[in-house]
Amino acid sequence: MLDLEETFIYDSITHAYNMAPSNYRNEQHAEGITEMLYGTVDGIMTEEYRLEPEAFVRDWGVEETANMLFRESYTDMSTFHPVPMYAFHDGLVANEKAGTVVDRWPDRFRSYAAVDPLRDGWEETLEEQVDAFDPIGVKLYPSHWSADHHEGWSMGDPDVAFPVFEKAADLGIDLIDIHKAIPFGPVPRGPYHPRDVDVAAESFPDLTFSIVHGGFAFTEETAWQLARFPNVYVNLEGIPPILLGNERRFAEILAELISMLGEDGMDRLFWSSGAMSVHPKPQLEAFRDFEFPDDVRKNTSAMGELPQITDEHKRKILGENYADLIGLDIDEAKSRITDDEFARYRADNGLADPYSTTAVPEEVA
Repeated sequence: MLDLEETFIYDSITHAYNMAPSNYRNEQHAEGITEMLYGTVDGIMTEEYRLEPEAFVRDWGVEETANMLFRESYTDMSTFHPVPMYAFHDGLVANEKAGTVVDRWPDRFRSYAAVDPLRDGWEETLEEQVDAFDPIGVKLYPSHWSADHHEGWSMGDPDVAFPVFEKAADLGIDLIDIHKAIPFGPVPRGPYHPRDVDVAAESFPDLTFSIVHGGFAFTEETAWQLARFPNVYVNLEGIPPILLGNERRFAEILAELISMLGEDGMDRLFWSSGAMSVHPKPQLEAFRDFEFPDDVRKNTSAMGELPQITDEHKRKILGENYADLIGLDIDEAKSRITDDEFARYRADNGLADPYSTTAVPEEVA
């Protein structure tokens, strides 16, 4: 069995949401997004990891996210993502939070920048983030919110999306993450289909595009994109929690994602827990124990029987694939964190109890 203590685990998307009602800018959409986030998480977590609504729906601090990752779970490093969803005054995760985690824990965190290409001044906002915390990528959402309006946009739009890709490349950024598959709140589903990633990947072959939540919906289409475009990857945020409620459904999604590439498809997937929204520890333990049911391996792909997932595959998904993509030397990275505050805590105490290092240790449901 895979040893999670010995495995290098890189969580490729984490956040510190501000879901407090005082942060609502577009109340209809912000409230809908918040209810969706809480309802989804509450529905899949075991009692040990479920929070009361008032403990979840609030402004989360970055130290809570860091502690959840590095004191309460086996995670070694993470990429922190600000969020440009301006149904919330600060976008849901303020850019300043990304700057804070990189400044406080530079050996534990990298960060992305985040922009809304339909929001005036996005170019300056991207430049400011590059100056502030040297992001390794750009995070996008296919929705634009104002105080009273929502509008979707396409990754294939040469007037909206292409300038973002060109600006990122000019700034030395070659990683683009796009949220897909899961519509955020009461919005049309169309912009969340990944089909428009085809145009972006073909038009910008020197950039790498990561489909966030890839496979949660439109799984077959996403598998074909992995097969056709070598610069397209899937970020699994939102998929591992399915293990906690329906292991077979997780197996079907993962098998479908690799159905066109077989074993090589394992190299195109990145681990993400989505912390702080979903606690990382039970997801990691469930993935450690996971195996494909034989009938799923044999019956999913038209190309033939899929391989059983191995510890080697799991190590790739949990950290090696992402480290390779961002040029991170794993041995060097591990040496830098071997005696920091989180490592010392875990050496002395083991893993902390769920949420015990956050502001809400007494609010577990």
